[in-house]
Amino acid sequence: MVGHRTAVKRPPHVTSQTAEKPIRRSRAPLAITIAIVVALAIAFFAFSNLYTEILWYDQVGFVDVLTTQWAAGGVMFFVGFLAMAIPVWASIEIAFRWRPVYAKLNSQLDRYQQIVEPLRRLASIGIPVVLGIFAGVATASRWQLTLMYLNRTPTGETDPQFGLDISFFLYDLPFFRGVVGFASAVILVAGIAALATSYLYGAIRVAGREVRISKTARIQIAILAALYLAVQAASIWLDQYSTVTNGTGKLITGATYADVNGTIPGLSILAGIAGIVALLFIVAAVIGRWRLPIIGTVLLIVSSLILGSLYPWVVQRFQVDPSERSLESEYIQRNIDSTRDAYGVSDVEETEYDATTDATAGALRQDAVTTANIRIIDPALISDTYKQLEQFRQYYQFPQYLDVDRYNIDGTVQDAVTTVRDLNLDGLGTSNTWYNQHIVYTHGYGLVAAFGNQRSVDGQPVFLESGIPSTGDLGDYEPRVYFGESSPDYSIVGGPEGGPKNELDYPSGEEGEQQTYTTFAGDGGPKLDNVFNRLVYALKFQSEQIFLSDGVTDQSQILYDRDPAQRVSKVAPYLTIDSDPYASVVDGKVVWIVDGYTTSANYPYSRTESLSDVIADTYTPRPAFAVDDINYIRNSVKATVDAYDGKVTLYAWDDTDPLLKTWQKIFPSTLKPMSDMSGDLLSHVRYPADLFKVQRAILGEYHVTDAGSFYSKQDAWTTPNDPTAPSASPTLQPPYYLTLQMPGQEAPSYSLYSTFIPVNTGEGSRNVLNGYLAVDSNAGSEDGKVSDDYGKLRLLTLPKDDTVPGPGQVQNNFTTDPTVSQALNLLRQGETEVKSGNLLTLPVGGGLLYVQPVYVQSTGGTSYPLLQKILVAFGDKIAFEDTLDAALDELFGGDSGAVAGDESVPVTDSGNTATPDDTAGTTPDAGTPSTDTPSTDTGGLTQALLDAKAALADRDAAMKAGDWTAYGEADAKLQAALDRALAAQGQ
Repeated sequence: MVGHRTAVKRPPHVTSQTAEKPIRRSRAPLAITIAIVVALAIAFFAFSNLYTEILWYDQVGFVDVLTTQWAAGGVMFFVGFLAMAIPVWASIEIAFRWRPVYAKLNSQLDRYQQIVEPLRRLASIGIPVVLGIFAGVATASRWQLTLMYLNRTPTGETDPQFGLDISFFLYDLPFFRGVVGFASAVILVAGIAALATSYLYGAIRVAGREVRISKTARIQIAILAALYLAVQAASIWLDQYSTVTNGTGKLITGATYADVNGTIPGLSILAGIAGIVALLFIVAAVIGRWRLPIIGTVLLIVSSLILGSLYPWVVQRFQVDPSERSLESEYIQRNIDSTRDAYGVSDVEETEYDATTDATAGALRQDAVTTANIRIIDPALISDTYKQLEQFRQYYQFPQYLDVDRYNIDGTVQDAVTTVRDLNLDGLGTSNTWYNQHIVYTHGYGLVAAFGNQRSVDGQPVFLESGIPSTGDLGDYEPRVYFGESSPDYSIVGGPEGGPKNELDYPSGEEGEQQTYTTFAGDGGPKLDNVFNRLVYALKFQSEQIFLSDGVTDQSQILYDRDPAQRVSKVAPYLTIDSDPYASVVDGKVVWIVDGYTTSANYPYSRTESLSDVIADTYTPRPAFAVDDINYIRNSVKATVDAYDGKVTLYAWDDTDPLLKTWQKIFPSTLKPMSDMSGDLLSHVRYPADLFKVQRAILGEYHVTDAGSFYSKQDAWTTPNDPTAPSASPTLQPPYYLTLQMPGQEAPSYSLYSTFIPVNTGEGSRNVLNGYLAVDSNAGSEDGKVSDDYGKLRLLTLPKDDTVPGPGQVQNNFTTDPTVSQALNLLRQGETEVKSGNLLTLPVGGGLLYVQPVYVQSTGGTSYPLLQKILVAFGDKIAFEDTLDAALDELFGGDSGAVAGDESVPVTDSGNTATPDDTAGTTPDAGTPSTDTPSTDTGGLTQALLDAKAALADRDAAMKAGDWTAYGEADAKLQAALDRALAAQGQ
C-alpha cells in the first residue's frame, strides 16, 4: 500500500507547470547569448570599418586628417547631444517635480496618466536621449563650419554695405546662423516637452474658455518663451547681414535699394521689438499677468508683416520701379565688382578685335606657329581608334573622352591626345573569377599619346607613345597603372622576394610566351601581414577569399579607393574636385594631376551659380539635382596621385586664398608649397576646364562693367551650343585646349578657349560671334616657378555692326554646302558613317578661322573612325580637303602663308572649295550631269557622285518592285560609282 501510494501520479496541471519551468530557464541564457553575439558582431563590423579607415589613411600619410575629422565630429556630436538632451530633460523634470499634487484631472487625462506613469522614468530619460542623438548627428555633420569659424582668416577686404571684413560673411555669419537655428530648435522642443508634461499632470488645465496655469508652469513657460524670442531677435538681427548674399527673386545678388532703405532698417527695428517682447515674458513670469507679453507678441507679428514685407514692397513698387535704373545703379555696380572679384575675372584683359571676314592669300603668315599646332585629332571621337589600335586585349580599356596634354619632343612642345591603358575586368568573360579579378589582373599598363596635329595617310593618329611594352618619345618611365579612374574596387598585390609572380604585367609578344607577370614592389596599400587585418578586410569587402586564399601572404598589400579624384577628396575633404583628372608622364612616372577648388556661397554681392549646371556641356553631363551653389571659387590646390603606388601630394597653388589659409590651420603639414613642384610637373599643369567654364558663364554677362549697360542687358552673351550635338538634346560647346597666339601675346601658348554668341531673345536672335575668351594654360617648366602669364584671361570683343559667323552658323554652312554635302551624304547612305569632329575656332589671319576634322567609320562591328577630311571656314568661305594644310591653302587663295602639322600627308586635288555665292544653284539632277557644277571640281568626282546617286535610286526602285535581277545590277553600278568617287578623292 505504501509503495502504491507513492506511485500515485500528480495532477496533470501540476506536472505541466513543473515541466515548463526548466524549459523557460534554459531559453533565457540562450536568448541572452544570441543577443550578445549579435551585438558583438555588429560592433565588430563597425569597428572593422573604422579600423580599415585608419589603416588606409595611415598608409597614405594623412592619418591626421582622419583623426581631426573624427575628433571634430565627436566633439560636435557631444555638444549637440548635451545641448539638446539636458534642456529637454530639465524641462520635463521641472514640469513634473513642481506639478500640482491635488490637481483635479478629467477622466481622459486620468487614463493617459495611468498609461504613462509606469513608463515615466524611462520616458523622462529616453526622450531626451533620443532627441539628443538626432541633434548630435546633425551637429556632427557641421564640423567643417565650426572649424572654419574657429580658425578663420581675415581677407583684408570689406563689403560695401556694412564695412565688415568679408571673412565675417564667409565664416562668422554661417556659424552664428547655425548656432541660432540650433538654439531655436532646442528651446522649441524643450517648450513642447514642458507644455505636454504640465498638461498631463494638471499644471495646465483647460475648462471651457478658461485656462488655468500653475505658478511653476507659468514661470517655466514664460522663461522659455522669453529665451525663444531672444534667440529670434538675434536671428532677425543676423538676417540683415544675409541680404548681401541673397539673390532670390531680385535683380541682382546682394542688397538692393529696397533692401538698404526698407528691409535692413525694418529688420533692425524688428530685432529690437522681439527683444522687448522677450523682456515682457520675463515680467509675466514675475507678476503672473499675460496681458503685456500677449500684446507684445501681437505687435511683433503685425510689425513683421509691415516692416518685413509691406514696407519693402512699397519702397520697391512705388519708389524703385519707376526709377529702377538710376536708383539701383550703385547696387548693380557693387554686384558687378564683387562678382568679378569672387570668380577671379576682375583682371581679364579685354581687347577689341576688328575681325575681318575676307580670306586673302598669305593671311596666316604671321600665325605660322599657331597654324602648325592646330589640333586635328578630336579627343572625343578618337577613343574607338585607340581601342582598336592600342587596346591589345579585352581586359584593357580606354575612356570615352581622352585628354589633351603637351610634351617636349626634340626641343619642340607638341600638343598630344593622351590617355592611360586601364583595366576592364568585364573583358575577362568566363575567366572572371575572384582570383583573377583581385590577384592576377591588378593594373593597367602604359600611357598612349598621339600628336594632336598629325595623322597618317590612312587617317590614323600618329602615336608618339604606344605599344606594350611602351615605346616612343617619352623615354623610360614606370608604365604600370595600379591607380586609375577605372581600376578594380580592390586588388591584392605584392609578395615575398623571390616568390611566384601572380600579377599579370602585360601580354607578351615573344614566341612561346603568352603573358608576362610581375610583383608589385611599392608601398601602395595597407598590409595584410596578420590574420586580424585579413579578417577585417574580408568583412569590409564581404569576401571570405581574402582570408582563405593562398594568394594572400604576409607581404601582401590591399589597394582600394584607387580613383585619383576620390583619393584627393579623402585626404582633402574641404576641396571641390575638378571633374577631369588627367594622367601625364612626369619625372619618369605616370602621375594623375587633379585640380582642387575652395568654394563658398557666402561672398557678399557676388552672383550665385550652381557649379554642376555651369560646368555641364557635351563632355560633362548635367546632374538631375544640383545642390552645389557657389559664388566664390579659387583653384587653390594642385594635387598629384602616383599611378603606381597611389601616393597623394597636395600643393598650395593659390596661397593668397583666405579659405585655403584657414584649412591650412585646420590641417597643418598636409600641403606642400608650390615651390616644391618640379619643372617637369609644371610643364604638364594646365588651367582647369571646370574653373574656366564657371568664369565664362560669369563673363557672359559680367564682361559689362558699366551698371547702366548691365541693367539693360543689351550686350549679354552666352556660350553657344555644341554644333555637333544632337538637335533634340543640345549641350553647350566645351572649351578646347589648343596652342595658339592671342592678339597681344608675344608668342603662342598652350591655352584654353571658348566663344560667345548673343543671348537668345527669341526668333530674332543670331548665331554670330560676340566674344572670344582664352586663358593662358602654360605654367612653365622651371622648378618651383610659375609662368607670369599663367591664368591670364584674354577676352576679344568683336564689333557689333559686323557679322562674324558663330559655330552654329558655320556648321550649318558646312552641312548645306552642295559640294561638301554631296560627298558626305553619299557616304552616309552606304556602309560608312561620317562623324564631325570638334569645331575649333582660332583668332588668326586678322579674323576667325574655323577648323573641323571629318572622320569616316565603317558600320562593321570592329570598325573605328579614321580622319579623312578637314573642313575649314573663314568668313563665308569654305574649303574641304584631305589635309588641313591643303584646306588652308585652298581657303586663302592657294597659299595660306603657313603650313599645318599634316603637310607631309599626300593629298589629291579634289578642289572642294566653295562659298555661298559660288555654290548657289548647283544641285544637279539625279541622272545627268549639271552644267552648274562648279568648274573647280576635277578628277571625275562629281560625275561619280551623280552616277552613284542614280544607281542608288534604281536599286531602291528595284527592291520595291521585287525585281532582284535589276536590284543586283543597280547595286553593282552603285559599288563601281563609289569606288570611282573614293579614287577621285585620293582615298
